[in-house]
Amino acid sequence: MQEPATIHCDRQTLLKGLYLILDPSVRPDRPLTELLCEAAAQGVRLFQYRDKGATMQEAYRKATALRQAATQCGALLIVNDRCDLALAVEADGVHLGQDDLPIAYARRLMGPERLIGLSTHSIQQVRDAAGTGPDYIGFGPIFGTATKLDHDPVVGIEGLRSVRSLTELPIFAIGGITVASAPNIVAAGADGLAVISAVLKAPDVGAAVQAFQRALATQKRQSQ
Repeated sequence: MQEPATIHCDRQTLLKGLYLILDPSVRPDRPLTELLCEAAAQGVRLFQYRDKGATMQEAYRKATALRQAATQCGALLIVNDRCDLALAVEADGVHLGQDDLPIAYARRLMGPERLIGLSTHSIQQVRDAAGTGPDYIGFGPIFGTATKLDHDPVVGIEGLRSVRSLTELPIFAIGGITVASAPNIVAAGADGLAVISAVLKAPDVGAAVQAFQRALATQKRQSQ
């Protein structure tokens, strides 16, 4: 059995920067493994496989290929929603929503070394998350997004700023994030940016990642 890469890494180093969510419904014309490798070549080290429409067999096949690609690229793979799938492909962790398996039970399955992320959409959910033991939280949507038509109410940059003081957990902002908005989001307290469409729908995925990396580097210099 393959050890999760998180065993050999500093989690504080991992849980920041760009977090690319790989959703085949957003870019159906390209294999997810190719998208992962192109983004990894530009420095992305954290990926999530999210595929709401796949059968379990389809998801297993895709997740297995992504796990192999992530390992070859020196990146981590998180599986959305499904602890069983994450364990089956020996992923580095799982990302859970508010209606998914409670984190306490997920931790029993996943063990202490694999990452567990939790989606949050309000001040109260962020407060509650602190006592449940995730390794990081996603917070949003910061802006409106077409990726999820049934998304929770927009929280905005001010909402992000208001929850930053409530937790020491790493926060990944999500929802409608663009290169232009990235610096303000990081300045408001996000440790990282979870992006989907802004990268996956770009004609050149590598160039889109580079643009985000430049924006993050600029904000880091300005904050020093």
